[in-house]
Amino acid sequence: MLRVIVRRLLQLVVTLIALSALIFIWLRNLPGGPVDALLGERATPQNRALLTKALGYDQPIMVQYAKFMQRVLTGDFGNSIRTGDAVTEVIGRAFPATIELALAAMIIAVGLGVPLGYLAARFRGRLLDNLSIAGTLLGISIPIFFLGYLLKDVFTQNIHWFPPSGRLSTGLDNTNVTGFFVLDGLLTREFDATADALWHLILPALTLATIPLAVIVRMTRASVLDVLNEDYVRTAEAKGLRHKTIRGRHILRNALLPVVTTIGLQTGALLSGAVLTEKVYNWGGLGTLITDSISGGRDYPVLQALILLAAMVFVVVNLLVDLSYAVIDPRVRVR
Repeated sequence: MLRVIVRRLLQLVVTLIALSALIFIWLRNLPGGPVDALLGERATPQNRALLTKALGYDQPIMVQYAKFMQRVLTGDFGNSIRTGDAVTEVIGRAFPATIELALAAMIIAVGLGVPLGYLAARFRGRLLDNLSIAGTLLGISIPIFFLGYLLKDVFTQNIHWFPPSGRLSTGLDNTNVTGFFVLDGLLTREFDATADALWHLILPALTLATIPLAVIVRMTRASVLDVLNEDYVRTAEAKGLRHKTIRGRHILRNALLPVVTTIGLQTGALLSGAVLTEKVYNWGGLGTLITDSISGGRDYPVLQALILLAAMVFVVVNLLVDLSYAVIDPRVRVR
């Protein structure tokens, strides 16, 4: 197991180095580039030449990259072009919002998806199975932005069950300890703030959970159907084992490997930034930061750090998925 962890961590380092080089070279060769983004309307040839030399952009690209990596290794990603704040501070303010939203969405998707997929497989061809197939097709095919605006219109404008946007009601006092508003309310014993944060979280999380929920239901159903036809399940039934034991030890546990892989991939995608959902609900996470960095003046330092962060999230999630294989299936530990 230790060998697997070390190998995955080495892969993480190699992946991040290769990706950082590609991002660095790509951003430096985009039309306009960081110099024009910094100067804006003052981008005269003389000013461009002076700033290019001051920033070291007149040096060979590999020299620039080496200096960039030296700063990155010390945690210095530079300053935002838009705000002038350190990139780590800009991302640090947005990252908790995306984590909170993504985790809530995955709790909904996994909590509903695995049981629904299992029941659909157990009652194959019946009403529940047909409804689950139709529901998953609908969930995958509806665009997120359309579903978000639809739910927002119904539940915030018509029946007023949920707030229309934001993470917390205006004027509500909440001490920002971790950036996770639900957790902050619990830590500071401001339970009104916790309830309000959950109230704001429900509708965006339901919107974001639709596609992962549909994928998990379909994957669980297919995986359970494969396991139901295995000889060891029929043998367990012939032995007269309890249905609870057969379901938990022989069916679900063996069907979980592809489901865990799907959950890991979906989690990585959500943590990288749910752009459309955050825009619809004005959530203020990484998705909003990405769009603002692109449309609000080509904020290259922030974009570099965000892409590297997204890659790191994917690799770390895949590492956790690989480790979970050994917990679910002992045969993986033997191999």
